Amino acid sequence: MEQYEPDRLSPALRAAWHRSLRGGRDALTGRSLLRATGGAAVAAGGLGALSACGIPAAGRGTGGLAAEDRSAKEKRVTFSNWTEYMDVDDDERRPTLDAFTKRTGITVKYTEDINDNSEFFGKIKPQLAAGQDTGRDLICVTDWLAARLIRFGWVQKLDPAHLPHAYANLSAQFRSPDWDPGRAYSYPWTGISAVIAYNKKATDGKEITSVSQLLDEPKLKGRVGFLSEMRDTVGMTLLDLGKDPARFSDDDFDAAIARLQKAVDRWQIRRFTGNDYTADLDKGDLAACVAWAGDVVQLKLSNPDVEFAIPDSGYITSTDNLLVPNKARHKRNAERLIDYYYEPGPAARLAAYINYVCPVDGVRDALARIDPKAARNPLILPDKEMAAKSHAFRSLTPKEETAYEEKFARLAGA
Repeated sequence: MEQYEPDRLSPALRAAWHRSLRGGRDALTGRSLLRATGGAAVAAGGLGALSACGIPAAGRGTGGLAAEDRSAKEKRVTFSNWTEYMDVDDDERRPTLDAFTKRTGITVKYTEDINDNSEFFGKIKPQLAAGQDTGRDLICVTDWLAARLIRFGWVQKLDPAHLPHAYANLSAQFRSPDWDPGRAYSYPWTGISAVIAYNKKATDGKEITSVSQLLDEPKLKGRVGFLSEMRDTVGMTLLDLGKDPARFSDDDFDAAIARLQKAVDRWQIRRFTGNDYTADLDKGDLAACVAWAGDVVQLKLSNPDVEFAIPDSGYITSTDNLLVPNKARHKRNAERLIDYYYEPGPAARLAAYINYVCPVDGVRDALARIDPKAARNPLILPDKEMAAKSHAFRSLTPKEETAYEEKFARLAGA
């Protein structure tokens, strides 16, 4: 069994955590704020607390702990997700979930009780640590927390025989993250891409297509934004330096931090933000920035001056992921629900509503029937060229997480 080792937050890192709470990605969208801390907040607030109580992890890398699966007798499944992460119609019904129930007879208790990864982990950690049922059959968490749950042995291995659509239709760029090779324990709900966005009115029509331009272009001085998410900002900078975010070294990380620090010292960078950058980009107070694709899709609907670019060096993609926690009582029903959302029809209806990267191949025609513009939007359905430029930030050891977040917190002015 693996015993917890508490990670301590320094004042700088604690300030970065609270900064992300005020202005992280989900200040507007309802998705995870605490991706910005890369899991260090979980380590301090959750793992450290468990260590203090002397509670060991339930197991490690063995496929988790199963309960008696009551799926055949109890036609229901309990699903915890983020707010605004499911399609809703004008009558406040959830069409895809309703269609799933009509087809299968399985009722879905759908709860929007995830506000950020750390807070949600705090809700479920006592049961997981004690080897007990959390009361949930399916959860959706961001990649770094999914990796940690898998490492602790707190989620169950999925049965490929129950996931024919998911196995066949999962996009190649999401098939084998280093924290879950072959997707044995998880399937992505959405992809979250970090790209370059700019207001062409604020740039006098000049295209901004690289991180180097953000960091060095004199005409952008004081009007550039980077994200308060370490993995996105440093990952994009590593790519610009010709480094692979999946295989970088400590020296590579330090070089990226130094590159960003020079721009901070010259007042090239206005600030590091969560998705509160959207208002400034819309108005032109920020001429250009690193942005999340889902935000850009929404901004472009109302402001034709907002444009995006995929750097030749590539871009960073992370995922929010579906997992079945230990002792879930309706694992088979949960797997049926996962597989359902990998059918083109339901996947298209979901993508048309939430506007994040769809991880399902073969949905373009179905999406075009719902929303032709969305079907042509590479920020929702990446084409082959864009998908080839996608890179994931590698998993970090606890020691690396602490060291890297400390350095990034100092850079971002915590």
